Amino acid sequence: MTVNIEIDEVKDVKVPDFDYETVIKNTINAALDFEKCPYDAEVSVLLTNNEVIKEINKENRNIDRATDVLSFPNNDFPAPSDFSKLEDEWEGAFNPETGELLLGDIVISTDKVYEQAESFGHSPLRELAFLVAHSMLHLFGYDHMEDDERAVMEDKQNEILNSIGYTRDI
Repeated sequence: MTVNIEIDEVKDVKVPDFDYETVIKNTINAALDFEKCPYDAEVSVLLTNNEVIKEINKENRNIDRATDVLSFPNNDFPAPSDFSKLEDEWEGAFNPETGELLLGDIVISTDKVYEQAESFGHSPLRELAFLVAHSMLHLFGYDHMEDDERAVMEDKQNEILNSIGYTRDI
């Protein structure tokens, strides 16, 4: 399985002082493997700042505040990570040029990466990996509106991050 990951940055973003591209790619690949995605996939990641993510949050969710990560899934899974119906919905689910599954877009505020890493007492590297893993689960159809859903996502996030060594102690 291959993954096509496009990482962009907006102007005036606080660029992490570590190899963030590798962290993002490793986390996306680990999530794809963990959820047993049977397709080559495409994911877009935008690194931004609090100001821009606040605008995106307001436009898309009608919430007028900065947030750490926004997920924009391309597909409606019948159940989280249920890939069985995607081929029936070929139009829009896959890139017509490459055949890759279009999972969706991830938007991350690097300002929040640093703020939350300090607040939670771990590294910005670990916080970035956590936000990517969290967002990937949303792209697979998971949510955390109910306590049981939240517990499932937390367990999966931890398993994904532990599988690639992005633990709280780094």
